[in-house]
Amino acid sequence: MSLAPTGLFRYPIVQAPMAGGASRPELAAAVSEAGGLGFLAAGYKAADAVRQEIDGVRRLTSRPFGVNLFMPQPPTADRAAVGAYRDRLAGEAARYGTPLGDPDGSRDDAYEAKMAVLAEKSVPVVSFTFGCPAPEVLAALASAGTVTVVTVTSVEEARAAEEAGAAVLCVQGAEAGGHQGTHRDAPAPGPSATPLAALLPQVRDGVRLPLIAAGGLMRGGDVAAVLAAGASAAQLGTAFLACPESGAHPLHKQALTDPRFARTELTRAFSGRPARGLVNRFLHEHGPHAPAAYPDVHHLTSGLRRAAAAAGDPEGMALWAGQGHRLARPLPAAELVRTLAAELDAARTGPGGHSAAGPPRGTRPPPRGPREVPGDRSRLRRRLPRRRPTRHHGDPRRPGGTPRRLRPPPDAR
Repeated sequence: MSLAPTGLFRYPIVQAPMAGGASRPELAAAVSEAGGLGFLAAGYKAADAVRQEIDGVRRLTSRPFGVNLFMPQPPTADRAAVGAYRDRLAGEAARYGTPLGDPDGSRDDAYEAKMAVLAEKSVPVVSFTFGCPAPEVLAALASAGTVTVVTVTSVEEARAAEEAGAAVLCVQGAEAGGHQGTHRDAPAPGPSATPLAALLPQVRDGVRLPLIAAGGLMRGGDVAAVLAAGASAAQLGTAFLACPESGAHPLHKQALTDPRFARTELTRAFSGRPARGLVNRFLHEHGPHAPAAYPDVHHLTSGLRRAAAAAGDPEGMALWAGQGHRLARPLPAAELVRTLAAELDAARTGPGGHSAAGPPRGTRPPPRGPREVPGDRSRLRRRLPRRRPTRHHGDPRRPGGTPRRLRPPPDAR
């Protein structure tokens, strides 16, 4: 079904917010101007810097865009484990001639100050990673006309976000580059995550909210696949990382297709939280020993990563990338959006198919087709009632219940 009536964006293509400098205003604005939904990443930035970037996007486009925030993290790290990891990294500090950072740095990433900026600037879309805000926070944003998105990595997280009042869920699979947006990072022998192909249908059956699918998506055919599986849009990060408008370090961009970096892994080596990156020397040597301690490890290694980049050494950088990184194309962002839309059209055209801009006027999607991303909160309430479906006996697919009957959205305008 078409996303055009929502007013948010023409194509079901979302540029992922990438903290650390990649998601510059130029990138977000170019994506939105081309018909996708561009995102800024507020993570690791001061509130004033976020305000300036919002103003920068608005100078470049009048189209809607989003801003992503990291949720504050509880102090759950094992101090002894963090100390041991600090000792282990002493050789890295000597290698790059820079001191290790203070693991006791800020834990809330200036969350409240950034929320105040978003309220002041009336940002069209706000998404959250590493947790879900309180219901009153989501309600306040919705009352101001902001569409709220919560990143989830499990059915349990999806249901909690729905109950809290999120308007949309971003379903993140294991293939995604960068940090996994888990609401809680429970210590385990190694980081793990659920692949998108398995996670998306589970979340789709567990909640009644529109879904944005994320995880290793690089081509328009990938977008078509997640739409067919029930998502309303696809979020791509690594695909936009190589764009000239991206603020990623040139060495990072080059590494995406460099044969030296042939695979990715989930690791806590750089930040203390599971994050997918290209396997380089630092990840290989330190990943198995990194504790579950975010943002402690992030603060500890931040100087090392900057020094490695300054030295021109990608082997010491956090080279975040999804599993499809070898398919990265260094196209201008607007051209990439148009290319993805054309590939999506090609993948969907055929018997019963339709273009990325939507089906012919007056047609209805099948009852279990993708759900719309709302343009405002009232539209969401009209189309997607916030109640659990009643289960009845007799359906072998849903224990103890028949398939729920979803009312199709209104015809495309």
